[in-house]
Amino acid sequence: MPPDSPAPSWLPPGRPLTVDDLETLPDDGHRYELIDGMLLVSPAPGTRHQKVVLQTAFRLEQVCPDDLHVLAAPYAVRPSNTVELQPDVLVARDEDLTDRLLPVAPVLAVEVLSPSSALSDLNYKKAAYQRLGVPSYWVIDPQEPTLVVFELDEDGRYELVAEVKDQDAFEATRPFPVRIVPTELLGRLGQSRM
Repeated sequence: MPPDSPAPSWLPPGRPLTVDDLETLPDDGHRYELIDGMLLVSPAPGTRHQKVVLQTAFRLEQVCPDDLHVLAAPYAVRPSNTVELQPDVLVARDEDLTDRLLPVAPVLAVEVLSPSSALSDLNYKKAAYQRLGVPSYWVIDPQEPTLVVFELDEDGRYELVAEVKDQDAFEATRPFPVRIVPTELLGRLGQSRM
């Protein structure tokens, strides 16, 4: 939840939340994430969002090297007791994965925008992924098919390296070569406006 939002009554008062607190939250179809003890709540995603997640994961999986894995949410990135993120799609090293979660930064985090998540994805999560040292961060807008790509520079800060729209292609080199065309991520939905 953004810092100025009132806390629901089921949250413990007066302290930052921990990953243990996440275990007590209701199983109500929302995605619950923590950034430095601050709760982010996202409602169940819509059709275009889910299609883009599926197509992105599929395209990455098709060319993923054997020492890396592509996973889709819900799957926890939990580097500390006060941070748990669930990128819509992530790529992680084989040796970094556990049976339940990823305790270190992925090599790629992908967030697909929803009306309720745009502020978090472009600000809070971008800053968190940068602090964690995620080398590549992609943000995809399924409404106006766009892919925005950030990569860490030599100083460990995200720099915008690409913004492609509609039928334009992004030829990724990190974490491995893959070609992404925003409208293709919508599959048949790209032929109509939902």
